[in-house]
Amino acid sequence: MPAIQLTLLSKPGCHLCDDAREVVRDVLATFPPREGSAAVVFDEKSILDDPELFDEYVEEIPVVLVNGRVHTIWRVDPERLRTALTTELEESA
Repeated sequence: MPAIQLTLLSKPGCHLCDDAREVVRDVLATFPPREGSAAVVFDEKSILDDPELFDEYVEEIPVVLVNGRVHTIWRVDPERLRTALTTELEESA
């Protein structure tokens, strides 16, 4: 089963990014790895390290991407993120 890719686009010194990171980590803690099911893989990218990401998202960070698609900008709702990840996992099963 393919992994679900969860990406946080952020930049250093961004308090909303710090808040988003905490919400993402809390939500991910509710998705422990299960044998036989797709995993959720998390990574964080600074828009300062990628000129294309910077140009596209400089006014919108933090941005959460699920499988490369924008899930949310600015504030992360934990229930909405949990629902999106659950849906992705069910669809990949």
